[in-house]
Amino acid sequence: MNAFENAHPALAGALAAQGYETPTPVQASVLAPEVSSADLLVSAQTGSGKTVAFGLAIAPTLLEEAERFGRAEEPLALVVAPTRELALQVRRELDWLYAPTGARTASCVGGMDMRRERDVLSSGAHLVIGTPGRLRDHIERGSLDLSKIRAVVLDEADEMLDLGFREDLEYILDAAPSDRRTLMFSATVPSTIAHLAKRYQRNAVRLATAGERTQHHDIEYRAHLVAPNDRDNAIVNTLLFHDARSAMVFCGTRIAVQHLSSRLANRGFSVVALSGELSQNERTHALQAIRDGRARVCVATDVAARGIDLPTLDLVVHADVPNNSDTLLHRSGRTGRAGRKGVSVLIVPHTRRHTVQRLLKSANNLRAAWMAPPNAEAIAKRDRERMMQDPVLSEDVTPEELEFARELLATHDPEKVAAAYLRLHQASRPAPEELLDVASASSEPPRKARDDFAGSVWFKVSAGRKHQAEARWLLPLICRAGHVTKNEVGAIRILPNESHVEITASVAVRFAAAIAEAGTGEESVTITRLDGPPAPADAVSRPARPSGPKNWKGGAAGRKAGGSRPNKPHRSRSE
Repeated sequence: MNAFENAHPALAGALAAQGYETPTPVQASVLAPEVSSADLLVSAQTGSGKTVAFGLAIAPTLLEEAERFGRAEEPLALVVAPTRELALQVRRELDWLYAPTGARTASCVGGMDMRRERDVLSSGAHLVIGTPGRLRDHIERGSLDLSKIRAVVLDEADEMLDLGFREDLEYILDAAPSDRRTLMFSATVPSTIAHLAKRYQRNAVRLATAGERTQHHDIEYRAHLVAPNDRDNAIVNTLLFHDARSAMVFCGTRIAVQHLSSRLANRGFSVVALSGELSQNERTHALQAIRDGRARVCVATDVAARGIDLPTLDLVVHADVPNNSDTLLHRSGRTGRAGRKGVSVLIVPHTRRHTVQRLLKSANNLRAAWMAPPNAEAIAKRDRERMMQDPVLSEDVTPEELEFARELLATHDPEKVAAAYLRLHQASRPAPEELLDVASASSEPPRKARDDFAGSVWFKVSAGRKHQAEARWLLPLICRAGHVTKNEVGAIRILPNESHVEITASVAVRFAAAIAEAGTGEESVTITRLDGPPAPADAVSRPARPSGPKNWKGGAAGRKAGGSRPNKPHRSRSE
């Protein structure tokens, strides 16, 4: 039985030529006979084969019983995508899929020459693919006539609404004939998409593929718990450990993209950056560098990376924790596409581990392997395994190579030749970073009893009662500055001019090292190690309720009662 037996016969040859044997779940769902002429609202993961899916779905509507299109005049189909890259990618996919039919395609995207697009449209096209703003411009200028449109496809509709294209989409849909088919494809179906579908679709059939409700099994999720100031170092080690042909690193802001891409470039990585201020030409060159292997790492913001398809992308790194589950899934969906395996790594400051655990749970209860980021030893071991399996060692040698190899072995000891090969290989790669040791976040550790602090180490904080020091703000300062958890902090004794803090022995060295490297982050507060346990004094221990000025009730109540907030040491601007 032909797996694509319900597909239009004219497309069978193109599918076979591209090696398509079995449809993906989303492709199979749109080929079902009962939905062949219906409006569709389809939710499917990025990388699930949805471009081919909607190409197959609209073929009967466009071609009817014919094997080839007639002369190209006004377009018969319109595909709307959120970004230039995605629109151009969709056009490339539809070009090969519809090649046997003689279809002419045209693209209308921002950043390209509008006059050239107008010339192409005037010469005729069967399928037009574009971005919302540029398509609306052509419609308003009269260069794009939608009067003969039989099908409209909205690809990644949720992202188009997120990017603020609702008004443009409504204008385009209102300009198309009312008897057209409307197909909406979206990774998620929030209420905004549902309302758009209700207004512009007729008795739409809702299709939800199995992949939408379960974890994407082609993507392996990992979470690396790190000290907050160790993020960049952990990313370096992650890239070295996986040594992916191409990797994408996501940051939350343009400034973060600039910082991290510069840091990685300085470390010797071949890297390109994608953020919103780049011109279309700069974006195209950056993406081409990734595709042809001149660059192996792409650092990008979420908006700049939307719609990008990199076939060889094996690794996604979340340098900044995603804001929500949709962002996590969109980012991770850049890898593990079309049956390929991929890895999605979250770099998690230990102060945000609970946030990430909730994020994973909200994202269809994703299961991530919590582990320490790769250290130098793990990277060296993995690198040597790759060297032993390098195909170059098993390839046939030419007579010239063999002659010189024999000359080398006659002149030098074989072990020295092998060692030289190893050194050359290592010299071509950045050196791994040394990371602070952070405890696993796979579960919440039980609170330590007082007896567990036997042999603990005491530290002095240069803030006491005269500085309005309180345990409620000393504790988070200590945890943040020393990269420890509250369960690794014992007693806090607040004295008139200073405070004493007890740290469990197992993390005392790491605590002291973190303080020595980065300080406390407060302009007027220092932490130093004491030689031994302090003498008992008139102190306020952490469990006691902190005291303050008589008229200070804390929070809004205190301010309403006329109390003034106790003065705390000012944060430095770097915080």
